[in-house]
Amino acid sequence: MSDAHPLRSRRPGLSVGALIIAGVVLVAIGVVGAWLKHDAPGRSAEPRTEFTANNPPTGLPAVLTTGQHLRWSRCTSPPNARTGYDCATMKTPLDYRKPDGKKIDVALIRRKATGPSTRRIGSLVLNFGGPGVSGVNGLPERLNQYKQLLDRYDLVSFDPRGVGATIPVRCGKTAAGTGYAGPDACAKHSGALLPYIGTSHTARDLDLMRYLLGDERLHYFGVSYGTALGAVYAHLYPKHVGRLVLEAPVDPTEDLSEEQLSQVKAVQAAFDRFAAHCAARIRHCPTGDGPEEAARRMARLADRLDKRPAPAGGGRNLDADDLAHSVSDHLVRGTDGWSPLTKALTALIDHNDGRPLSNGAVDMGSADRAAPAPDSSPVARTAITCADSSLRPGFERLDRDEARVEAASPVFGAAWSTGVYLCYDWPFEGERATLQVNADGAAPVLVVGGTGDPTTPYPGARHMARALGDGVGVLLTAEEEGHGTYPQNRCVKGAVDQYLRTGRTPAPGTVCRGSMS
Repeated sequence: MSDAHPLRSRRPGLSVGALIIAGVVLVAIGVVGAWLKHDAPGRSAEPRTEFTANNPPTGLPAVLTTGQHLRWSRCTSPPNARTGYDCATMKTPLDYRKPDGKKIDVALIRRKATGPSTRRIGSLVLNFGGPGVSGVNGLPERLNQYKQLLDRYDLVSFDPRGVGATIPVRCGKTAAGTGYAGPDACAKHSGALLPYIGTSHTARDLDLMRYLLGDERLHYFGVSYGTALGAVYAHLYPKHVGRLVLEAPVDPTEDLSEEQLSQVKAVQAAFDRFAAHCAARIRHCPTGDGPEEAARRMARLADRLDKRPAPAGGGRNLDADDLAHSVSDHLVRGTDGWSPLTKALTALIDHNDGRPLSNGAVDMGSADRAAPAPDSSPVARTAITCADSSLRPGFERLDRDEARVEAASPVFGAAWSTGVYLCYDWPFEGERATLQVNADGAAPVLVVGGTGDPTTPYPGARHMARALGDGVGVLLTAEEEGHGTYPQNRCVKGAVDQYLRTGRTPAPGTVCRGSMS
C-alpha cells in the first residue's frame, strides 16, 4: 500500500532483523527493555482488549471533545509560513482504549474556502499517500491539484501518526536520520509509540478531526495509501461517511506479500508499454525494438552498473537498484514521463551519465500527478506498514516469495524481491493480514482506478469497490497510464468534482478514456 517503491534490502541474518529503509538505512530491531517485554500489544502477559477493525470503539469519548477547539493561526514553520495557510494542533489519546491517558499532538493545516459561506459544504480532508507523507508540507505543494474545490470546501490536511510533527518515528537521534543506528534503534527511540501508529489509530484521529472541524460527516480525498486510511475509516464509522474519494486505491484483498508481487508485475507491464511506444515512435530508441529486446538491454545495463555504477552528480552513483527505481519513478508519471525516460536512458547507455535518470525522477516529484514524495519518511513508512500487516513469514516462505517476485519481472524483479523481508522481524504484531473495509450502511464512496497504474494495479480498484459493499463502493475507471488520474484526465476530474459538490456519483461502469484508448 505504499506509494514509494518496495524497500531495497539485503537478506537479514538469522540472529537479528534488518531493514533497509529506501535503500539507505539498515535498521535491525531487537526486543529490548522492560516496556517491550511487558506492555507491547501482542507481547503482554495479560490479555488486553484491542480496538481492532472487529471491535471498534463507539462514539467519541467526552474527555476528547469537551472544551477542545481547534485554534487556527498562521503557519510559522517553513515551508508553510506563507499567506493563506493556517495551522492548528489537535489533542488525541495515544491509546484510544485509554482516553484519559497520554495525549499526543496531531498537526493540521488548512486553506480556507474562497467561495461564499452560503455555498460552503464543509472541510475536505486530504491524504496524499505514503504511508509516511506529511500532509502539513504536502498541502501547499499540491494545492494546484485541488484549488478548484476551494469554492465549496476548506481544504485540510494533517501529519498522520508517526509522520512530520505528529509523534514522528525515530530510528536514530532524529526522525530524518538515515545512518545505521544498530539493532535496537527503532525500539530504543520510538518503542513506546510504535504500537499506536497504524492506520486504524489514524482513522480514529480522523473522526475526532471531523467533529472538531464542525462536520457531521467526513468529506475526504485519499490517494494511494490514503485510500487504505479512508476505507478503514468508512468501515469503523459508516454512519459518519460523507463524500469520500479513493483515488489509485490499494487492494484490500491482498496481504503484503501478494501486494509486492502484483506491483512488480504492474510496473513491468508499464515498462513494456513504454518500450513498445519507444520502438514505434523513437528513431533511436534506447530500449530497442520492443519489450523483449528492452528486457535484454536493461539486464545488460544492470550488470554493467553492478560492476561499475554510473556517476549521478553530487558525488552520487547510480547502481542497478537505482536504475530500476528511477525508471519506475518515471513510469509513475504516466506518458508524461516517457520522453524524459527515453532521453535519460540514452544518456546512461551511450555516455554512462546517470544524472538525467537520477535527477529527472526527483524533479518530476514536484509535478501534479502522484509521485514518490520528497517529504516522506522512510522509517515512518516501514513502521506504519508493519503496524498494519500481521504478516511475519518464516524463512521458507521468504525464500519462496523472494523468488516469485524476482521471476515476475525481468527489469524490476531483483530490486523489488528483497522487499519481502520488510516486516519479518518487526518487534510488534501487526493488526491484520489484509484490510477490513466493508462499510455497509455508508453513503456512496467513489473509487477511481487507472488501468495502467504501475503502483496500485487496477484490479485493486475493482476489489476495493466490491469490498466496501453493495451500494457503497462506486467504481470509476480511467484508461490512463501512471499512478493517479485526477486532475489530469478531464473526464475523471469532472466526475470527481461533481461528486464532491453534489454527492452524485457517476453511473455504474463509467469509463473515462485517456492515453491508453
